[in-house]
Amino acid sequence: MSDKARHNTEEAFGKGKEAAGKVTGDEKLEHEGQADQAGAKVKKAGDSLKDAFHKVADKD
Repeated sequence: MSDKARHNTEEAFGKGKEAAGKVTGDEKLEHEGQADQAGAKVKKAGDSLKDAFHKVADKD
């Protein structure tokens, strides 16, 4: 599985945790889901930077 796919999956699981926490009233689970989503978004930003670097490097 590619990094991008893995990070999208992590974000989706985070959304699921957050939703489950909201439905059950479990604030800890809800916050864990939000944290998982934030972590995945940071990783996805890193993927974008890596892609941009490779595009610049390939032009040279």
